[in-house]
Amino acid sequence: MLSTKYNPAEVESKWYSYWMEHGFFHAEPNPSKDPYCIVIPPPNVTGVLHMGHMLNNTIQDILVRKARMEGKEACWVPGTDHASIATEAKVVAMLRERGIKKSDLSREDFLKYAWEWKEKYGGIILEQLKKLGASCDWSRTKFTMDADYYEAVIDVFIDLHKKGYIYRGLRMVNWDPAGKTALSDDEVIHKDVQSKLYYIKYQIEGSGDHLTIATVRPETIMADAAICINPNDERYKHLKGKRALIPLINRSIPIIEDEYVTMDFGTGCLKVTPAHDMNDYELGKKHNLEVIDILHEDGTLNEKALLYVGEDRFIARKKIAKELEAKECLSKIEDYSSNVGFSERTDAVIEPRLSLQWFLKMDTITKPALEHVMNDDIQLIPPKFKNTYNHWMSNVRDWCISRQLWWGHRIPAWYDEKGNYIVAKTEAEALDLYKLQHPASGTPKLTQDADVMDTWFSSWLWPIAVFDTTIFKDGNKGNKDLNYFYPTNDLVTAPEILFFWVARMIIAGYEYRGEMPFKNVYLTGIVRDKQGRKMSKSLGNSPDPLDLIANFGADAVRTGMLFSSPAGNDLLYDEKLIEQGRNFANKIWNAFRLVKGWNTFEGNIPEENTIAITWFESRLSQSLAELNDHFTKFRMSDALMTIYKLIWDDFCSWYLEMIKPEFGKPIDQGTYNKTILFFETLLKALHPFMPFITEELWHELQQKNEKECIIIASWPNSSTFDSKILNEASFSFAIIAEIRNIRSTKGLSPKDALPLLVRNGEQAPIKAFWSILKKLSNIHEINFVAEAPAVNSTPFIVGSTEFFIPLEGKVDANKERETLLKELEYQKGFLASVDKKLSNEKFVRGAPANVLEMERKKKADAEAKIKALEESLKRL
Repeated sequence: MLSTKYNPAEVESKWYSYWMEHGFFHAEPNPSKDPYCIVIPPPNVTGVLHMGHMLNNTIQDILVRKARMEGKEACWVPGTDHASIATEAKVVAMLRERGIKKSDLSREDFLKYAWEWKEKYGGIILEQLKKLGASCDWSRTKFTMDADYYEAVIDVFIDLHKKGYIYRGLRMVNWDPAGKTALSDDEVIHKDVQSKLYYIKYQIEGSGDHLTIATVRPETIMADAAICINPNDERYKHLKGKRALIPLINRSIPIIEDEYVTMDFGTGCLKVTPAHDMNDYELGKKHNLEVIDILHEDGTLNEKALLYVGEDRFIARKKIAKELEAKECLSKIEDYSSNVGFSERTDAVIEPRLSLQWFLKMDTITKPALEHVMNDDIQLIPPKFKNTYNHWMSNVRDWCISRQLWWGHRIPAWYDEKGNYIVAKTEAEALDLYKLQHPASGTPKLTQDADVMDTWFSSWLWPIAVFDTTIFKDGNKGNKDLNYFYPTNDLVTAPEILFFWVARMIIAGYEYRGEMPFKNVYLTGIVRDKQGRKMSKSLGNSPDPLDLIANFGADAVRTGMLFSSPAGNDLLYDEKLIEQGRNFANKIWNAFRLVKGWNTFEGNIPEENTIAITWFESRLSQSLAELNDHFTKFRMSDALMTIYKLIWDDFCSWYLEMIKPEFGKPIDQGTYNKTILFFETLLKALHPFMPFITEELWHELQQKNEKECIIIASWPNSSTFDSKILNEASFSFAIIAEIRNIRSTKGLSPKDALPLLVRNGEQAPIKAFWSILKKLSNIHEINFVAEAPAVNSTPFIVGSTEFFIPLEGKVDANKERETLLKELEYQKGFLASVDKKLSNEKFVRGAPANVLEMERKKKADAEAKIKALEESLKRL
């Protein structure tokens, strides 16, 4: 017995287990089928499901389920990313709780704890995705630190080093003092921060004069190597060749000239601190200045600072400013808004730092990735992101790929005691290569580089390595999985990792396969709250997705997320959208119970049912064409709304009402059978969006064997449809809505049958639907008339056709006159506003033809309504 209420929890656990047991998610190379493949953007092993994951993975699942129903070999590859910085931070926190310091452990012991943490927590998010209904091929689950994947990353490093793309160099890098590691430019988030601009006085050596310099970083004055002035600045010509003294420490530094200095910023003088500013470093190289690094790795001041040694940089800033003021070396402080870089992972303020790191040259290797996106071989959806992509890729800098961490893919470089290095997979291989290069050196002691690679250096191989990790070795042409599923079809991800991850996967795809890794990149928006704020734990505005699933059901959450999520635009989350999804599920459930509750009899199909069936066949076909068009354009929200309206409005509100037998009476078998077929088609079209309720009702509609599941049922295709009957239906529905509205406003019972008069009804664009109109609006007779009736009646107009409902003795004449006068006043005001617009020559000249046509139609409709209302008032 089917429950009177839909119970999502019971249905979801039952069908997800069933799909898994029967292997419906699994895919294998199949020459008789077209492949369809999506690789999941691997969530961090530290992650738990949040609203962004919900949106992203719902869209992926919709695409995969549709492809599976289309008869394709649909493969959705899941997995997780090892997330070096985030995971190491979690492991360090875990150790701290146990009273263990990372610094007290060997690398091997630390990694044992890291793997322990990963095994305990690393799979949580994938298990959570199952609650959403994600139809991933779980047998293919990949982790970027799996042994074979690890080896692949090492192979790529060695290969790119051999090709001359990877090099080691002393460069100014973005340093994360909290993570104690270098970051690439792409891992730095810039924010506008309210700062202070300190005007510091530097004494000119050998004189009583001072030079004032504006800086936001007084804590770095001890690292100053020079003061720079613009040679074209007349104010400072007299200082050429002189020296100045750094306040507080009285160290002498040269005054140099360079046109790099902006004369109208601050005082027009620049303190040059090569160790602590990217631009100053370049200026320092040009003028051969000393580099004095006064900061430890953790952002505290070191011995070279001379002052406030061991203090945090920001505490030192305040103390130095206070001391400068006390010693009259600070002329003023101003509020100042500056653009400050923050670590994407730890949110620490980035410190520019001179460091020996590993880099990947990006000037040549990126060219195919730029070309194939800009010429649309790879489609970005929405295409507005092409401009961002073009800007990034055209201005790309070498990628710093080394990180000062232990958790990750260790750099395969081996050093002798003099610092010479060999890049090799193992110590034994490194030793052999070393002996070849240094035959007279004997057997040296080699030590492996302590750093690991940037996390993105492993995940950029994802679309290839999830299928074949041996492809990166010389001569490997790929296994059958890779050659069948690659290139994948669609990638669904967030715009903020368009360069971090997407661009780099494209680079790797062309480097190692000579072709794109995917054909389409669907970029989702950010999920925000109703106030437009990004959802975050700190704001407390992000609901727990698992709580939402428990309260509303997975289908409701999936549809709720999609009701307002156009590609590339942010989604303003509101729980009412999830409630709307739940209401939709209940609507479908109740429609099913209604249909299955009918008894049938053998007999002819009544005329109105034949019309209803003919109409719905056309409406269904029209909607399926719209649905498929939305899918081809990746309009997921529009696709959902198409099927939503088809089911809620056309099927439930109109079709079922058209064919519904009188209470307690049976329905003819022919209409019933057709209705069941319609229901099945609707469930199939809805399945990618709401997989659980559709699978449940699919099996309840008609007896199915264990393999006859909707998850692998054929995707419904549209056929031709009759526009004439669709237009006639729309016209009829508008009449019915007007009659129902009149009943409501006049206080007339729906049970009271009414007559309907139609002026010049023979010319009305309605032929077949009169019988349905009578049934759905409880009209006992329809008469065509040439003139408006003399008796009291309520008029209404649909299109250009006038209708009248005689109300003699049914309504209060005075009340009716009052209502008509109000409506007449409104229509006259509306007509005046339209006339004003149409009499404006500028508007008429500039408006598109369709807009003008619409305004003229509004005018004609208003005039017809005014005429009808005036005639009704006369009759009263």
